[in-house]
Amino acid sequence: MGIVRDRLVLALIGLVSIGVVALVAYLLLGPTAARDRRPVALLPVLNALLNGTSAVLLSTGWIFVRRRHIAAHRACMLGAFSASLLFLVSYVVYHALAGSRAFAGTGLARWVYLPLLVSHIVLAAAMVPFVLTTLYRALGGDYVRHAWLARRTLPVWLYVSVTGVIIYWMLYHLFP
Repeated sequence: MGIVRDRLVLALIGLVSIGVVALVAYLLLGPTAARDRRPVALLPVLNALLNGTSAVLLSTGWIFVRRRHIAAHRACMLGAFSASLLFLVSYVVYHALAGSRAFAGTGLARWVYLPLLVSHIVLAAAMVPFVLTTLYRALGGDYVRHAWLARRTLPVWLYVSVTGVIIYWMLYHLFP
């Protein structure tokens, strides 16, 4: 029964991951009619705060698990997941209502920004099933497989969270 349940949950995680990535891809690459950004003007700030919160909680959760404070680790990781989930909702709402914002920087700044943005987007999309599977394994008590996957998921998730803040800063403050 456990193997069948795992396969069903992992299949569901795969479907959810594909749906999330497809929605975000559509919003970023789909029709680009002129949109009014005013109703959602504060969402990029919220998105950066949620990414930063996720990064802090991921780092703190890692420290807690290293010190074997499992309850505090669990709280931090669930908090990081919640912050990332709220980010995703806010991000989708912003891009659905306001579209994308073009980067105004040129020269070296553009050469820094574009690879950072591409790596951030690709890894964020790739992380969806890994984060969900890591969470599923932890909540299901499969700590050995959870720890193995978490060691690989954490650094990439942390990179995505930190680069999200950097991208926001470059896009909205460095070259507004």
